[in-house]
Amino acid sequence: MLKRLTDRIWYYPMEEERDRPNLGYIRGDNWSLAVDAGHSEAHTGEFYKALEDNGLPLPRLTVITHWHWDHTFGIHAVNGLCLANERTNQYLKDFSRRLSDEGTEFFLNLDERIRNEYSDDRPVIVKAADMIFHDSMILDAGNCQVKVFQADAPHTDDSTFIEIPGEGVLFVGDATCGALPEWKKDPVLSKSLSETIRKSEATICLEGHWVPVPKEDTIRDLLEGTDE
Repeated sequence: MLKRLTDRIWYYPMEEERDRPNLGYIRGDNWSLAVDAGHSEAHTGEFYKALEDNGLPLPRLTVITHWHWDHTFGIHAVNGLCLANERTNQYLKDFSRRLSDEGTEFFLNLDERIRNEYSDDRPVIVKAADMIFHDSMILDAGNCQVKVFQADAPHTDDSTFIEIPGEGVLFVGDATCGALPEWKKDPVLSKSLSETIRKSEATICLEGHWVPVPKEDTIRDLLEGTDE
């Protein structure tokens, strides 16, 4: 069920069984955009149905937080265009080549939740974003400013953040988590990200696989286990 976070922001909640992250939705006066493309075409389709059931137009743009499959393998099914940073796009192209060379078995064997998402022999389709950006950019969806920017983070080296200052919300994807496969958080990168979050105008952070929380909670969890 689609959940409303603020006047202009909704999210389609995460699901652990199929490793599905939260998918964000931001409605401007002129057009709307989504945060992350979903784990598969099925995931994206369910998100869109929830939008339509709530009388919301489909997004004209989808912004990707990082390259991991649960956030990106629905890119081929999105409405409109997709935006990612250059490093994210390169990771997607590399993974697509690997699937082409090796087949899908290695990917399905990474995690039982991936196999749940791709049960019944659903195809695994990897597509790069339509557009890339460098460093940062500002979008105006119509009386709704959206800041898209890159920053250092412990989870991956291709993290993108989406801030909606007028709504006090920051989408952080999985950036606050540790790096795969050990899930260890580099203390230097964690401190750097904590400062990025602290300096934002947001009061609420929405992570990929958690409920919306005050940004102070996100910062505290991020620094847990470090010396800070």
